[in-house]
Amino acid sequence: MPVLGSAKATAERGRDAPGLRTKGQIEAEISKAMIRFKREQLGRGPADIRTQILQDLVIVRMADMLTTAERTLVRAGGEDLLKQVRAKLLESEHEALDGILREATGCEVVSIYSDLNPETGERIIVFVLRENPEAR
Repeated sequence: MPVLGSAKATAERGRDAPGLRTKGQIEAEISKAMIRFKREQLGRGPADIRTQILQDLVIVRMADMLTTAERTLVRAGGEDLLKQVRAKLLESEHEALDGILREATGCEVVSIYSDLNPETGERIIVFVLRENPEAR
């Protein structure tokens, strides 16, 4: 299994093998950090989250992301408004999200893409990294 990650991040956590974490461990770390971040930002986190590292992409899929008020807005026909609000929130979160990904992967985030399905409450965020963390 490939090992990834920055020696600094791993050593700070006191792990036995400084600098050596599996891809799965990093994906789990990103998922946990995203749950914490979304709880702080929205007052609740996703019901389910999955993170995948694919070369220089990190794909985060979150289920059941809508608050009760947002579900009410969707039922009233406000899907576009909800998507606009969530897009604006993502813009304001850019720096914090960069930090989460840099801490977990040791790589700089080049860009972030996101979409929200108001009907299912599912959100996908794709982070493009400057380099492939698996090649580090």
